[in-house]
Amino acid sequence: MTQLTPIRGEHLSTALSLAGDGVPVLPLRAGKLPFGNCRNCADNACGGRPNMKTPGPCNCFAPCHGWAAATTSPSAITSRDWMRAWREGAAVAYHPGGARLTVVDLDNAEAIAWAHEALPATRTVRTTRGEHWIYQGTMPSANAVRPGVDIKSSMAYARWLGPGTGPITALSDAVRALVVQAPAPVRPATVAVPTPAGGGRCPHRTPTYLARGIAMAEQRITEASSEVHNTVFATFLAVLSTHGRCGCLTEAHTARLFAAAQAKGESPRHCADAWANALTRLGM
Repeated sequence: MTQLTPIRGEHLSTALSLAGDGVPVLPLRAGKLPFGNCRNCADNACGGRPNMKTPGPCNCFAPCHGWAAATTSPSAITSRDWMRAWREGAAVAYHPGGARLTVVDLDNAEAIAWAHEALPATRTVRTTRGEHWIYQGTMPSANAVRPGVDIKSSMAYARWLGPGTGPITALSDAVRALVVQAPAPVRPATVAVPTPAGGGRCPHRTPTYLARGIAMAEQRITEASSEVHNTVFATFLAVLSTHGRCGCLTEAHTARLFAAAQAKGESPRHCADAWANALTRLGM
């Protein structure tokens, strides 16, 4: 026990120092995992926290809710529940998006070599197996955008491994494009298109009505700056409520909507779930 005490003290002092610089922090337990929700917040029974996929107020002072627990409040970091977590914790993590940062996590030598060829130089932090490249600016987070490369920014956490070396470069289009290009194509078989009612007759005046509606839906998703998951669901719901019962929606239309959502960081599974939930909500 005595051998662990200095490490815990180091974690706490590191967390307070980062918080003082405006970097939201949280403790990690063994395995680089955040602490699970407390009993009162299990399964988001509390309603979650703002900007989470399940938004709502939460007054819990424990380090709950994964990345959303990250804070810059010294009183929270040194509270009883957090001190218990620091005693049990194995590392300090931070929310890059909350500090207006993006981490390109390069997991091996091949990924690092690729980054030197494809991405602008920036601050570098050595990791156990590779490097973190830190950029100024935020973007959607995504895993496996290419072999050995993850993006950690909004709605994600990264382990704190030191300040790194070199100046921080502004987030470039080359980095942003990684998430845009990353989503796998949606398989039409996984997307349920509603069966037309009324013999498939479309009540809309012209085909341009549907085209304009799909374009507006894509724009709404693309322009979402927060609560992307909720925006995607609400947009799917709106499209289906307007066009889902007349048979004018095709798999090509749904593929466009899914592509827009995935470009904002939604996974194919989240897209399929949101679409299915919208169908269920409308009784289709």
